[in-house]
Amino acid sequence: MPALAFQASLLDCGPSVEIGRLGSTVGRRQLTDGAWIDLRPRWITGADTLFERLHSGVAWHAERRPMYDRVVDVPRLLSFFDEDAPLPDPALIEAKRALDEHYEGELGERFATAGLCLYRDGRDSVAWHGDRIGRGSTEDTMVALIVLGAPRALLLRPRSGAGKTIRHDLGHGDLLVMGGSCQRTWEHAVPKTARPVGPRISVQFRPSGVR
Repeated sequence: MPALAFQASLLDCGPSVEIGRLGSTVGRRQLTDGAWIDLRPRWITGADTLFERLHSGVAWHAERRPMYDRVVDVPRLLSFFDEDAPLPDPALIEAKRALDEHYEGELGERFATAGLCLYRDGRDSVAWHGDRIGRGSTEDTMVALIVLGAPRALLLRPRSGAGKTIRHDLGHGDLLVMGGSCQRTWEHAVPKTARPVGPRISVQFRPSGVR
């Protein structure tokens, strides 16, 4: 894979990667229509080291998808680890264990899959959407996002159009969890930006049957 111009944080590029505590360090924000988000800034210490390991060690691939009357390139690189697939780094195994321990009682099950996205620069993005393929279209669920690398804006807005857009600039090991009805009643996006930004990796943990 070609080298990317990644500007590491001095606080996050140490040799070790450590998963932080959750519990009372997690802040919850109630949204509308039964949706909520949890935020835990800088959950992963050594996050930029983990970014480099995943960037070089994961088998990234490009995808093309139909859109209206044509087929277009997906503007990011992808890698998906299904329920029985081993995760690509010990730190992600530990992160999943911590997420399961914290959220299993509320979710009613453990996280099952991991989707990874590599945003190479500001031209890579993800359009407004909710994870509504499968159970997410009819049931409350959770999606846990770990963001590594350069901070980018994650936007959330109500699907109804009533209400303000919420912005969180996530990177360098931040954790954001979307829960309740968030996938059905809200949408989220990572917009393109003309600003010079470095690469970003998003890791999405989901329960079984949610995409």
